[in-house]
Amino acid sequence: MSTTDNSPMDDRSSADVISVAELQLQLNDLLKQLSPERLQVLADFAAYLANAESEAATQELLAIPGLLERVKHSSATPKTQYANWRTLRSDV
Repeated sequence: MSTTDNSPMDDRSSADVISVAELQLQLNDLLKQLSPERLQVLADFAAYLANAESEAATQELLAIPGLLERVKHSSATPKTQYANWRTLRSDV
């Protein structure tokens, strides 16, 4: 979970926020109590959440003006035009 997402947890004070490690331990304990059918439901829901987060990140990147065109342009650049970064500057 990103600290910059706009999830409802952002409304809590920093004292109320549970650490990621604590959440993982809590989730792991709860997983042991679920039936295989409920585990499948949970896995499907987790996949949905991961996809939604990935889609939000993709939309954020696509909102950057000209980014897609620059990526396409750089992908189309022949490798013969690449320069070895070590020869560009020797002091870095």
